[in-house]
Amino acid sequence: MKTYIYKSSRKDELYLYLVKKDDFSTVPQALYDSMGKEPIFVMEVELSVERKLAREDIDKVKKNLETHGYHVQMPIPVQNLTNFKEPSKYVN
Repeated sequence: MKTYIYKSSRKDELYLYLVKKDDFSTVPQALYDSMGKEPIFVMEVELSVERKLAREDIDKVKKNLETHGYHVQMPIPVQNLTNFKEPSKYVN
């Protein structure tokens, strides 16, 4: 199964996978608008068991593409650095 991947021009690490290149007809308007002026084409990928995706479960992506016609890859949540505590270097 082929998918076409687009990145957001507004939000870092927000990606949209489509079944058909440049066909945003299945994407809800609010989601499309959240991508910025126009989503930027990144690459075409053949989804298969042998091919791993960096941050997405391939079965989940395929299911969303088959069911909805698109898949959204959200940015990784940013850790709250104000609550970050480095592990102690000393053992009591």
